[in-house]
Amino acid sequence: MQKFDRRDFIKLLGAGAASTMPAFWPSSSFGSQNPEDFYNLPMNGNARILHITDVHGQLLPVYFREPNVNLGVGDAFGRPPHVVGKGLLKEMGLNQDSPEAYAYTYLNFAEAAHKYGKTGGYPQIKTLLDRLRDQAGGKQNTLTLDGGDLWQGSGTSLWTRGVDMVEASNILGLDVMVGHWEFTYREDEVLSNVALFKGDFIGQNVRVKQDALFGEKYAKMVEKFDGRGLYDEDSGHAFRPYVIKEINGARIAVVGQAFPRTANANPQEFFPDWSFGLREDDMIELVENIHSEEKPDAVVLLSHNGMDVDIKMAERVPGLNAVFGGHTHDGIPKPIKVKNISGNECWVTNAGSNGKYIGVMDFDIDNGIKNMTYKMLPIISDWLPADQQMSAYIKQMRSRKYDEKIIESRAKKYHYNPKRVGKTYEQILNEKLAIADRTLYRRGNFMGTWDQVLCNALRHEYGADVAMSAGVRWGTTTLEGDWITMEDVMTQCSMTYAETYVSEMKGKDLMNILEGVADNLFDPDPYLQSGGDMVRVGGLDYTIDPSRKLYERLTDARLDNGHLIEPETTYKVAGWASVNRTPEGRLMWDVVRDYIIAARGEDHILRLPKINHPKLIGVSSNPGIADYPGKVG
Repeated sequence: MQKFDRRDFIKLLGAGAASTMPAFWPSSSFGSQNPEDFYNLPMNGNARILHITDVHGQLLPVYFREPNVNLGVGDAFGRPPHVVGKGLLKEMGLNQDSPEAYAYTYLNFAEAAHKYGKTGGYPQIKTLLDRLRDQAGGKQNTLTLDGGDLWQGSGTSLWTRGVDMVEASNILGLDVMVGHWEFTYREDEVLSNVALFKGDFIGQNVRVKQDALFGEKYAKMVEKFDGRGLYDEDSGHAFRPYVIKEINGARIAVVGQAFPRTANANPQEFFPDWSFGLREDDMIELVENIHSEEKPDAVVLLSHNGMDVDIKMAERVPGLNAVFGGHTHDGIPKPIKVKNISGNECWVTNAGSNGKYIGVMDFDIDNGIKNMTYKMLPIISDWLPADQQMSAYIKQMRSRKYDEKIIESRAKKYHYNPKRVGKTYEQILNEKLAIADRTLYRRGNFMGTWDQVLCNALRHEYGADVAMSAGVRWGTTTLEGDWITMEDVMTQCSMTYAETYVSEMKGKDLMNILEGVADNLFDPDPYLQSGGDMVRVGGLDYTIDPSRKLYERLTDARLDNGHLIEPETTYKVAGWASVNRTPEGRLMWDVVRDYIIAARGEDHILRLPKINHPKLIGVSSNPGIADYPGKVG
């Protein structure tokens, strides 16, 4: 109890000082001890591309634990990003007990987090971007790219419908971006945000459906937003497929690729007029035409495919020099260099998530590319002064009031909470719910401790035998002994379709669902993978062999009481974030909040008596798993 009280007291002191400080203060005593040259990166060439991705609405510094399970199958076996822990450090030539080890691995995470503090934060990212631009000789010699999943993942991004992130990104100086979770707002909200964004929103694989293309309703919406949403009526492109940017005299083409499986992974009701897809043949033709017609010095792909898909695409699409990828949240310090079918080399990168990293690629261009260099920089928040303009914007934005009329006008289906009306975003998000009895994290192929909290909350709400929660990779980390706040809950739950549900399901149907999700994750062909993690299952233990085929991977599924799942027995199953229909249950963040308060002890500690880690078979030699807390066969 003593350490919790002391830490809480210190936090209260910090909170009380917030109103008098223009920027965000250090979160660790080690903050001032950063190596002098850690962020010193003079440009090696004459054009610099800066890359961030998958920020997921996180404007402030956060903790984010990297995975100890990231299994690679097929050609991806043992290839980064499917190497974790000490193996990844060795592969990348990094030292243990270093800031890089803290940034890129789960090793000694709690200890390292207290030593180095939080990561990311838009005020710190802005400071470092400006520094990297200055080191390149000025912003005119740089191009800043965002790989998508920017507008979703926090309470404020949900309540403002992504506007907070667009406004912050304009201050940040983003030049080009692509999308995925951006499309889970309504189409008119997406187009409004695109109009507000000062950069280019691109995507060669986002098309207007034929029925909508000639429909009056869609035409009126496009007209309202000055043509946005229908870039090319002949091709059906909803957005510009690529842009040409001149950087210090060099012409660089940036091709956009939105998440190709958006229509499978997210409810189509939010984007009824748009279709997605990999569209590899279109990509090949587009890149060929860019080379022949535009005569660029370099062609790069800004992608939200996921890293394994990007590697395969880089091998199959001639004419790409580099891929700046996103979606799978992989923090990879060095690019994966692949040869495409024409024999040329392409560098594939991914810049992690939650604002933890900035990827920096320098080009030496003189009648073609003479040289390329790449370095990814972790954002240790305490090592960078907060940009005052960005800090002031965030403070002002979070002081806005949760207003019923505004929220209802921006989202028809939004279930506002009248108890929050009149409070500021800051007041709502700072609510303290309980103290974590362990580090709560989400990232990894299988169950995380935050996932267990979500599943427990669903079972508590509905008295369910089993709970299922999507294996998404967004959601920040809460340290053992820290208060779980409403902001922490919102980073796990904030989406536009967070309604919960309960249903009766036969055992065979439950198992088929789990098998189908596993196949999306572990199919050897990256083009058939969804890029997320295994659905989280609470109240149920099972054994899985990722190497087997569909409907053969899962065995020995049992309830927490030890009862074997029987094919014809009916079970009560709770869940949320349904893709196929809109349930009627309460919103997930309210369900989780109320569970945490109800389940905490008198000492305010939330204890998790059990974590439903599945037993893994056939993975003991896989370098994508280390220190697994469950059983490994």
